[in-house]
Amino acid sequence: MAGNIKRSFPDKTASQLLEIEKGFYRHLCDLVVEGIKGFSISKKEALERMTITNPEELDQYFDKGKSVVIVGGHYANWEMFALAIDHNIKHQAVALYAPLTNKLADEKVRSSRSKFGLHMLSIHEIRENLAKTNEVLTATIFGADQAPSKKQRAYWMTFLNQETPIQFGTEKFAAEYDMPVVNGVISKISRGFFEVTFSTICEDSSAQEFGFITQKHTRLLEAAIEAKPEYWLWSHKRWKRQRPEDEPLHERLPLIKGAKF
Repeated sequence: MAGNIKRSFPDKTASQLLEIEKGFYRHLCDLVVEGIKGFSISKKEALERMTITNPEELDQYFDKGKSVVIVGGHYANWEMFALAIDHNIKHQAVALYAPLTNKLADEKVRSSRSKFGLHMLSIHEIRENLAKTNEVLTATIFGADQAPSKKQRAYWMTFLNQETPIQFGTEKFAAEYDMPVVNGVISKISRGFFEVTFSTICEDSSAQEFGFITQKHTRLLEAAIEAKPEYWLWSHKRWKRQRPEDEPLHERLPLIKGAKF
């Protein structure tokens, strides 16, 4: 983990790097306690602990009759976000997840995350499940900073000063269903209290050049991490793959119609 932090911030001093590492471990301890609390937390308390600064960014698409994609990363407290999001927006909140091998643990996690209205959809049954809810306007949530498996194709780009494989499922899904893509950044206000701010990446997903959506949400996450690095999940093995020689390293894309970059 320390090596990942050092490679991500090559210009920082040893003492600065150590401070990031210590800050991460303090935050990780908070996450563990908050995660346990999530099993028994009331809706009232969850809504007090996770607020949205600009719900109108999503509401505009609901008013236009459009389902949307929400994309973000494992930053600050995504579990609290899962608990509070459905009650805070007009859309039906939907989260895609990979089922856990342990069925008891899988049931516990799904039950906890969905108890205040969030719908949990297995990535293995997404088309079937979405077809059942096509009469409802949805906000489908993607956590897009997990490392692709060896079997998954990846979009390679520079992220935190390192060549990084990025999952492009968010972009593929949004383009296929032509949904607006809205980025969400969670900020930690104080211990146990958070707020999320939304910003539109693009409204016309199917019209964008391949890679734009992936680059944009990755750059927005990168900016949040650079501002407060201790709140990202450094403990996961983000850089366990080397880029194959036949895979290109994509450069930053130019400004595209209808999107700010």
